[in-house]
Amino acid sequence: MVRYLTIDQFSAGYAARPAVTDADVAPLVPASVAEVLGVAEMWLGWDGRPVCRDGNAWTPHKALRRVADHLLDHLAEIECRLAGQLTLPDRWHGRMVTLDADFARFTEVDLDEATSRLTRLGACHQARLSQLDALALDARPAAEIWTIREIVHHVSGVTEYAHMIGGPRPRDGSAQGPPPPGTGAP
Repeated sequence: MVRYLTIDQFSAGYAARPAVTDADVAPLVPASVAEVLGVAEMWLGWDGRPVCRDGNAWTPHKALRRVADHLLDHLAEIECRLAGQLTLPDRWHGRMVTLDADFARFTEVDLDEATSRLTRLGACHQARLSQLDALALDARPAAEIWTIREIVHHVSGVTEYAHMIGGPRPRDGSAQGPPPPGTGAP
């Protein structure tokens, strides 16, 4: 576990541009949301013990909080870009902190709430992205700035937050469950 906070802790990983394709990007985020929610169904009855992976403690609530925050942050980034405004830098510690609230029980009502919230965020991404042509998707305002297409491919990787806790990985066909109780295995 990482016990110190620095906004630059994961900066090297964030600097690498994601691989992209020319395929329609509009359905990517809703598909990722569906995958996250499918994994989250397996968390009902969670035993309250966090899974330690990638230098952090992961719980169902933390994973879903990170998914929602990630979708919202990048939707705001896309909207600001399209409006010709500067985006506000993210100064939140995000994945690097586990809040007390993240340790709460994970119930059917929590899953229903997450389903509603994440599905709507995915629909917002899809509605906005379906209006953009290739020119808008691939515009690069400056060399260091990601294109909207790159942002969307990055956001579609939000499934990794859910997989930190465990569950099947349908994209590559492998399966990974949570570590055995009490092992703290990464």
